[in-house]
Amino acid sequence: MSTQTNTQPQDIIFEQCLAGRLRLLNRVVTNMYDEALRPLGMKTSQLNILVAAAKQGLARPADICERLHLDTSTLSRNVERMKTKGWLEVVGDVDGRAQPFRLTTKGRKLLERAKPGWDEAQKKVKKLLGNDTVKTIVKAVVGLQTSKVK
Repeated sequence: MSTQTNTQPQDIIFEQCLAGRLRLLNRVVTNMYDEALRPLGMKTSQLNILVAAAKQGLARPADICERLHLDTSTLSRNVERMKTKGWLEVVGDVDGRAQPFRLTTKGRKLLERAKPGWDEAQKKVKKLLGNDTVKTIVKAVVGLQTSKVK
């Protein structure tokens, strides 16, 4: 009995492409977090920006883009929506182009209200992926952060 190997480009890419597999995993995991955050009217992408802004205090867009690996237009679009909802406020800066921002009181309270839903989603994702995979992901992200890969 011979084992036939797929040599067509679509078969090889379908079976081996890490980017495709990671994107699929990302969609599944993001949907789990988005479902938990939906009652608060927010998405995982917005939560990540709120957390980064909370960590920095006064968040500079370039720093947030670098930290979260976002392009400036994606960050700008999200910040604008979050300003409209009262979660973030833009702070005046000497350089008018920078547009630093920070959490509002409403944004800080939202983060506190998001924590239980986040906890539940985190538990589900860890169960889905298993401890070894979670450890591997954490290690990979630490490697990305220390190597400044773009």
